[in-house]
Amino acid sequence: MGIFSRLFKIGQAEANNIVDKLEDPIRLTEQGIRDLKNDLQDSLKALAEVKAMRIRSNADLNRAKFQVKDFEKKAMLLLSKAKEGKMDPAEADRLATEALKRVSQAKENAARAEAEVQKFDSSIAQLESNVNRVKSNITKYENELKTLKARMKVSQATKKINKQLSQVDSSGTIAMLEKMKDKVNEEEALAEAYGDIADASKSVDEEIDSALDVVDAESEDALAELKRKMGME
Repeated sequence: MGIFSRLFKIGQAEANNIVDKLEDPIRLTEQGIRDLKNDLQDSLKALAEVKAMRIRSNADLNRAKFQVKDFEKKAMLLLSKAKEGKMDPAEADRLATEALKRVSQAKENAARAEAEVQKFDSSIAQLESNVNRVKSNITKYENELKTLKARMKVSQATKKINKQLSQVDSSGTIAMLEKMKDKVNEEEALAEAYGDIADASKSVDEEIDSALDVVDAESEDALAELKRKMGME
């Protein structure tokens, strides 16, 4: 095996090694992205549910605050009516007492709802942080996947080229080119030899005529004879 073939084989082996190392990370990254997207959907669903509970608790809080003010106002109105003689004082006291019980219950409800709202606010903040982190990871891994796929294409192209180059010598192409080169050299040498033989086979008469340019001399003599016959000389 020639030095170039050995180099091509080494390059091919390196390309195969790179491809083998890349295939698993690509599959793992694709699976990881799918898992993260599923996690993102779950987190978004949980976030929506917690926000809905927070809205309900906040509505309960507002309703309880309204009831506190409302029953306090009613208790005061009952006592005012008794004071003005528009109502039996004992009945006014009884109803005002019941109104104040409603105030106490409404305050408890308000405290409980406010605690729930604060709890839900904390959960919402944590879930939103998780959602943002998952989104960031998805973007990061998708970019990484693009890079891995690009490297895969380069490695596969390198593998294909190296494979083709490594098979040049084994397929006898180089040997055939060398034989063709030898054949062309042989034909050129043979043509030159035939030329030398052709030059050597000329007769002495041909050589003399060629040297003296006999054809031109004969043409001149014929022209002079024709002029003499025509009386031009």
